[in-house]
Amino acid sequence: MKLVTYRHQGHTSIGKVEGGHVIDLPSGDDALPTTMLALLQAGPPALDRARAVAAYANALPLSDVELLAPVPNPSKFLAIGMNYRKHVEEASKVGVKTPPTQVWFNKQVSCINGPFGDVHLPRVSDQLDYEVELCVVIGRRCRHVKKEEAASVIAGYMVCNDVSVRDWQLATQTMTIGKSFDTTGPTGPWIVTRDELGDLPALRLRLYVNGELRQDDNTDQMVHDLHAQIAHLSAAFTLEPGDLIATGTPSGVGVAMEPPSFLKVGDVMRAEIEGIGAIENRVVAEPA
Repeated sequence: MKLVTYRHQGHTSIGKVEGGHVIDLPSGDDALPTTMLALLQAGPPALDRARAVAAYANALPLSDVELLAPVPNPSKFLAIGMNYRKHVEEASKVGVKTPPTQVWFNKQVSCINGPFGDVHLPRVSDQLDYEVELCVVIGRRCRHVKKEEAASVIAGYMVCNDVSVRDWQLATQTMTIGKSFDTTGPTGPWIVTRDELGDLPALRLRLYVNGELRQDDNTDQMVHDLHAQIAHLSAAFTLEPGDLIATGTPSGVGVAMEPPSFLKVGDVMRAEIEGIGAIENRVVAEPA
């Protein structure tokens, strides 16, 4: 099932995508919640009801709706650094050492952007960079999750572009500010539920800038897999339904190129993951 948050004629709702159409879930079953976060919080029974909603006469063509961030208001947006083998190698070129353990940072939830929303080139930096990532959406409240049980807390997967402001990122040990500028968290285009992709999917992920391939790898090249990440995080704090986990980016980022190649106004980033879909975001000047 592909779950979306969308806007049509000024009205925002949630739906599922089937055959090039968006089927509105609350209209198809008035017992279902009207927001994605509430749907995830309602747990597996609500997802089962969503699956059962049939197509009906007023299903909307996908081309007629605006797709928004599937989970626009999570409690947490967490991301792991240095989690692809070749990316660890290239990062050493800019002075980043190989970490001895999982390295996590927050992306402030105010950075969340839609799958096709504009990304702002900040007034205070010209070092805007891209990072395609597989994003895990947590499906139930959990703590101290064992690695072998981690799949059970995953609701589904999205494409994420962990857009980064490199000089601000590298200036602080936590990286949070440089990872959290407004608009730098595009996600989507939908949540693909776990039953479609499996527990540890090996998926090809790629990123293009203006049609030029910059990143190309497979999720089976992660240093710490999805289940290890969930076990590590949940040992420290409670994960909630709708929490987002960006699982690392492969090699090919602009800061590691020789010379570095940062994004400019007018550039278009396309991040795509096999079995999920693609998001595409244009860089624009930060508005006054």
